[in-house]
Amino acid sequence: MICAGLVDLPDLAYNRRMFVDKPQVAPPTDSVIPPTPPTASLRSRWLRWLLTVLLAAAAITAVFYDAFVNGDGLPYLYQRVQTFVTIFLGIFIEAAPFLIAGSIVSGLIAVFVDQSAIDRYLPKAALPAALAGGAMGMVFPVCECGVVPVVRRLYEKGLPLSIGIAFLLAAPVINPIVILSTYSAFGWGSVFVGRIVFSFLIAVVVGMLFSRARPEEVLLPAVCQAHHDACCAVHDHSHHLPSAPLGQRFTQAFNLAGDDFFDMARYLIVGSMLAAGMQTLVPQSALLAVGQGPVLSVIVMQALAFILSVCSTVDAFLALAFAGTFTTGAVVAFLVFGPMVDIKSSLMFLSIFQRRVVAYLIVLPLMLSLLMGVWWNLNLGW
Repeated sequence: MICAGLVDLPDLAYNRRMFVDKPQVAPPTDSVIPPTPPTASLRSRWLRWLLTVLLAAAAITAVFYDAFVNGDGLPYLYQRVQTFVTIFLGIFIEAAPFLIAGSIVSGLIAVFVDQSAIDRYLPKAALPAALAGGAMGMVFPVCECGVVPVVRRLYEKGLPLSIGIAFLLAAPVINPIVILSTYSAFGWGSVFVGRIVFSFLIAVVVGMLFSRARPEEVLLPAVCQAHHDACCAVHDHSHHLPSAPLGQRFTQAFNLAGDDFFDMARYLIVGSMLAAGMQTLVPQSALLAVGQGPVLSVIVMQALAFILSVCSTVDAFLALAFAGTFTTGAVVAFLVFGPMVDIKSSLMFLSIFQRRVVAYLIVLPLMLSLLMGVWWNLNLGW
C-alpha cells in the first residue's frame, strides 16, 4: 500500500512498456524488393549504348573490309559518304514539301474542323467506315509523308480508328496527283487499274481489322487522351465558346502547322538517313539479280519499295524502269506497298501509334500486297 502510494502506477506501466518491453522491429521479408540504385540503371543504359555502337562498328567494318584490304580504303569510303549524302538530300528534299503541305492541312483541321462534324457525317459501322477512310484520299491529296500529321490531327478530333487507318494507307495512292502521275507513266492499262484498286482494297481490309480495337490499345497516350476528350466534347453541349476573328484563327492554324512540321521532321530526317544508308550499303544489283520468279520477284520489289522510300507522286516513273526486268505482279506490288509503308513513313507512324501497332501496319500491308502480287503472276501471266 505504501509503495502504491509513493509510485504512480500509470507512469510505472508506461516506463515498463517503453524501456523494459521495448517493441522489436520486424525484419524485412523476402517479398520486399529494394529499389534499384540510380547508378545501376545508369550503368545498364551506358552498357546498352556501348553494345549498340560496337555492333554498328562491326557492321560497318564488315561492309568496308574488302575495300580497305584491297587498298581502296579512303577513296572508297569518301565515295560512299558522298553517295549517302546525295541520296539523303534527295529523299529529304523530295518529301519535305509534302510534309509542309500535310502540316498546313493539319493546322487548318485543328482550328476550323469541329469535332461534331466528324461524329455527324462519318459512318460508325466497320465496313462503311473503312470505305469512307479509303475514299478520303480524294479529299486530302497528300503523300505518305503529309498524311501522317493529318491523321494524327484527325484522331485528336475524335476520328474513329478504322477510318484513320484506311485513310493513312490509301491516301498516298487514292489522290488525284498520284493517279495522274501513274496514268502518265503507264497509261490506261492493267498496272494503272491494279494499283488503284488493290491499294484501296488493302487499305479497307486493314482498316476493318482495326475496327475492333480500342483507342488505348492503338494510339499513344497523348493522342489517345486528346481523342477521348474530343469524343466526350461531342456529347457535351453545356457551353459553346464564341469563335475568334478569322485572321486570328488563321494565325493559330499556321502556328500549329509549324509545330506539327518540326515535330514530324525529326522522324523524316531519321527515316531518310536510314533509307540512304540502306541504299548505300546494299547494292541494288544484288536485289535485281534474284527478281525473276513469280514469288521472289514480288518480295524483291517490296524490299526495294521499302528501302528506296520514294515519294508516291513520282514512284510510278521509277517503277516504269523496272517494268522490263520484273514481273507485272512485282511492279504492281511495288506501286501498292511502297506508298503505304517505307522506312521514313514507318518511323513517322511512331508519332501516332504504339510500337506493336506500327509493326502490324508494316506486316499486314506487306503480306496482303505479297499475296496480291503472287496471285497476279500466277493467274494473269508474268
